[in-house]
Amino acid sequence: MVGHERDLDTRIDGTTSSQLIHLVRDTALRVGVAPERVAAVHGTDDATLSGELNRIPLASLVRLWEMLAEAGSGVGVAVADAATLGTLTTWDYLVTTGPTLAESLQAAQPYHRLVTAAAEGFDLHHDGDLTIGYRTTADGVAASAAINEYVLAYYLRRAREATGRQVTPTRVTFGHSAPRDHSALVDAFGTARIEFDAPADSITFAATDAAAPLPRADPMLAELLRSHADLVLASARPIPGPLEAFRIALSASIAQGDPALATVARRLAMSPRTLQRHLAEHQTTWRQEFDQARYEQARDLLAENRLTTAAIATRLGFADDRALRKAMHRWTGTSASQLRSGLALQEGHRQTTAHDPPE
Repeated sequence: MVGHERDLDTRIDGTTSSQLIHLVRDTALRVGVAPERVAAVHGTDDATLSGELNRIPLASLVRLWEMLAEAGSGVGVAVADAATLGTLTTWDYLVTTGPTLAESLQAAQPYHRLVTAAAEGFDLHHDGDLTIGYRTTADGVAASAAINEYVLAYYLRRAREATGRQVTPTRVTFGHSAPRDHSALVDAFGTARIEFDAPADSITFAATDAAAPLPRADPMLAELLRSHADLVLASARPIPGPLEAFRIALSASIAQGDPALATVARRLAMSPRTLQRHLAEHQTTWRQEFDQARYEQARDLLAENRLTTAAIATRLGFADDRALRKAMHRWTGTSASQLRSGLALQEGHRQTTAHDPPE
């Protein structure tokens, strides 16, 4: 990684920024993707996307790109066309306010997680010419092609905005095969020097463009932006993924004594049938999740050692404590009382170890 190392919070691994989701969502709607399909993608509602600190699961972004890719070729460029300077907030200004284009990108690189997930590869190679490479984790050929077309078009746009002139890349490479007609890409990138079926997705700028002083250069602003970026990353709020959100709702329903499928679905603002379909998409079922949630709560309540097994059975919706005992034996191969004793011993050992003086 270029620049000084930063110990970034792993909580946001696997997430992307609300600003990027907003950009791709709005483009999807503009090119004709059905609003109800877009609305069904987790974390794309206006309330969630209104917070700069909210982080959305990467899977939601990929799903939006898959929908966009169905609209045909050129959607990646369409997203870049909609990305006016400031759309991606702090990141946009980090890559445009350094002394030169190359130095701006090198200083910004450690903050790439401001905009997308850490697993999405952002590479720089500067040996005179400046090459920006991107490696998406999206599996689908059409979606990954659209993503990479957007990313390279985005950096060309920012290079032009940063330098204040109509920069033309010396080379553009794509890992996907050439579409039947790629004239739109030639127009977008301003060059016919576009290679397909290449080993990597990249855009290369001439040394004169990479090293030219930027009219927008502002060292003090750049330092303030980096400080702000640190705060944003430290304060980021990952929103629960769809399966995690379901499990939270299920756990709350069990704790409140109403663990019905319809109740949990209502908490998630969807129908029971839709909820069951979503669970199937995550290779699980209502019965499996309900059983696992009751086991976890039973284990926690036994560890607290405040309630009788009869009270725990009632609280978790079992017919009686005999039904709880049968479930406990199925879950753990032991009885509720034996599990409670074992958990008490573990807790006692943990507390003793925690208070042992260091050697």
